[in-house]
Amino acid sequence: MIVGVVRIRLHLDGNHSLKGKRKVIKSILQQVSARFNCAASEVDLHDVWQSAEIGIATVGNDGPTINSALDKILDFIERNVQAEVVGSSLEMIHLGKEA
Repeated sequence: MIVGVVRIRLHLDGNHSLKGKRKVIKSILQQVSARFNCAASEVDLHDVWQSAEIGIATVGNDGPTINSALDKILDFIERNVQAEVVGSSLEMIHLGKEA
């Protein structure tokens, strides 16, 4: 089993409140989860108005497929006009079978 995880740092230009930030982030997370059938959550920078860090995870048995899915998710978020991607990191975790 392979777990693919991507952390994405976002900048929300023009946002002036935590309430506004949460609205934008919630919308992005719901769209990503529904469209790509993956787990998505805000993972850091909870109290910063114009920045957010989200984590997205997906599971499968083929590394290239997982990598491609995460690339498509990142591309989708980069095309989102509500927030600018300012950084990202991708990690693949290979879990072996237990005896």
